[in-house]
Amino acid sequence: MYENVELPLTYRGMPGSERAQWVNEALEKVGMSHRMKHYPSQLSSGQQQRVAVARALAGKPSILLADEPTGNLDSKNGKAVMELLDNLHKEGATICMVTHDPRFARHADRAIHLFDGQIIEEIEALKRAQEEMAEAEAAFEEAIEHDNN
Repeated sequence: MYENVELPLTYRGMPGSERAQWVNEALEKVGMSHRMKHYPSQLSSGQQQRVAVARALAGKPSILLADEPTGNLDSKNGKAVMELLDNLHKEGATICMVTHDPRFARHADRAIHLFDGQIIEEIEALKRAQEEMAEAEAAFEEAIEHDNN
């Protein structure tokens, strides 16, 4: 697994000691440093996904592209990967994520909805929060009205 994360840094011509430091930092950040010597086949799918994030982070990119980062994961591991991406964003990383899962799309500060390759809707986090609050209030009022009848 260590070599898996290290490989892109090797292509940059980075010295070995610097690569080791960057790889260790990336694996630590995703909580996988304790599995550094394992082979990918010895890891769960959630752990493999976290290693993939570590590989992307090792090069310290200005933007992280995440195409369905939770697509093949169960809900527990999907949530763990999203928490990792949330933490990276809080640390200053720009993350561009593609997902079909509305639970995970809600994590975004900005969402762009596409249909047949065309933008059909763009939502900022504040607007989305206001819409969700309005829906929750409407459901609450409906429940109260139902109880009163």
